[in-house]
Amino acid sequence: MFKYFPHTDADIKEMLAQINAGSIDELFQDVPRDVFFSKDYDLPEAMSEIELRKKIKEIAGKNQELTVFAGLGTYDHYEPSVINSLISRQEFLTSYTPYQPEVSQGTLQYIFEFQSMIQIMTGMDSANASMYDGSTATAEACFMAEAITRRKKIVCSGAVHPNTVEVIRTYLHFKGLELVVAPIKDGETDLEALKLLADENTAAILSQKPNFFGIIEDIEAQAKIAHEKGALLIENADLSTLAVLKTPREDQADIAVGDCQALGMPMAFGGPTVGYMATLKQYVRKLPGRICGMSKDAAGRRAYVLTLQAREQHIRREKANSNICSNQSLMALYVTIYLALMGKHGLKEVNELSYQGAHYLKDKLIETGKFVLAYDKPFLKEFVMHTKLPIALIQKALLEAKIFGAYPLESFSIDFEGLVAFAVTEKRTKAEIDELCRILGGLSW
Repeated sequence: MFKYFPHTDADIKEMLAQINAGSIDELFQDVPRDVFFSKDYDLPEAMSEIELRKKIKEIAGKNQELTVFAGLGTYDHYEPSVINSLISRQEFLTSYTPYQPEVSQGTLQYIFEFQSMIQIMTGMDSANASMYDGSTATAEACFMAEAITRRKKIVCSGAVHPNTVEVIRTYLHFKGLELVVAPIKDGETDLEALKLLADENTAAILSQKPNFFGIIEDIEAQAKIAHEKGALLIENADLSTLAVLKTPREDQADIAVGDCQALGMPMAFGGPTVGYMATLKQYVRKLPGRICGMSKDAAGRRAYVLTLQAREQHIRREKANSNICSNQSLMALYVTIYLALMGKHGLKEVNELSYQGAHYLKDKLIETGKFVLAYDKPFLKEFVMHTKLPIALIQKALLEAKIFGAYPLESFSIDFEGLVAFAVTEKRTKAEIDELCRILGGLSW
């Protein structure tokens, strides 16, 4: 059976006749000829399975596996090997849409469990069935704040990841909303400037924890500023760190969002990951996407169903504040299994080991005499150093040693010249940290 219905020559001839076209090429006559690809495709000859396996191994052998000391939103945490076996089991990953509960109980069950775990970790009342990633989840939270407050301005901390800010900027532009970025002071949100920027037209203040520089900010103080102006507080939080840090609920946040990549998810050249979104009970009807609930069937047995879908496919378009129509379901299952395997004690240990390694690395880098801590503020697993060493020299030396780290922040802004970021997870050993410092300490120019 065909995956799609191909057209026969007779089909094509009949369709062309209906639109008075002489040929398929005639349909594209308005497209300039010079943009057409007219060369032969550089594709290899057909191979047998044995030949193809050899070719793939040959190509894969060119990949380098680096020891990672970089973060900035993507972290090299431990990936329990059992997860890849479990995520493909049909008890959970059913191929039917959740709109058909009678044949998709596996999917609905883990979505329900994913939501429950997000609620526990954030302290919030409700969570949806995941988002595409942390950046788009944050942008959707801004839409949600506008729908709740009917205000048109978002004040974003300058310590939010620049990539996230750019995604938000794009989203808000096409909805006619204003984005104002508050300045930073010593690596943190400038609270005095934030007070001046937040006004009666502000829908929400957006902050991040840990922030772009790895610093653990006082989100409560920012929430107070927001609430005094009748605005909401959106907290973008690294979900893994909430095992040891205050929850968004404790920070007095109204909406919690972020990326789940740090929950043992492969870095995978940048994706896919999965975003999360949670909020307070009074705002649950403004959550975009889906919410799964637990019910009972006609025989009184436990059953899962989609409970709330506040988007334009299900409610009047003008009342929908989002048109998001799917979620990263497979990766949400990955996160659910990871959290079930690690448990609260395991996740706490992950952060404790990351904390110890990061602070050990910080001290060792300072001992080299080539690095100075950029911001003397509390951090967990990620921090920023200032160096006068040429960035190109650092990168060349580390890559030769198969290490990826000392990420230059000036690639985001010239204001960050001379700043490099390091991250340490529970996977990094003392020997690896010592080797990194030996290499960097021996550099001169």
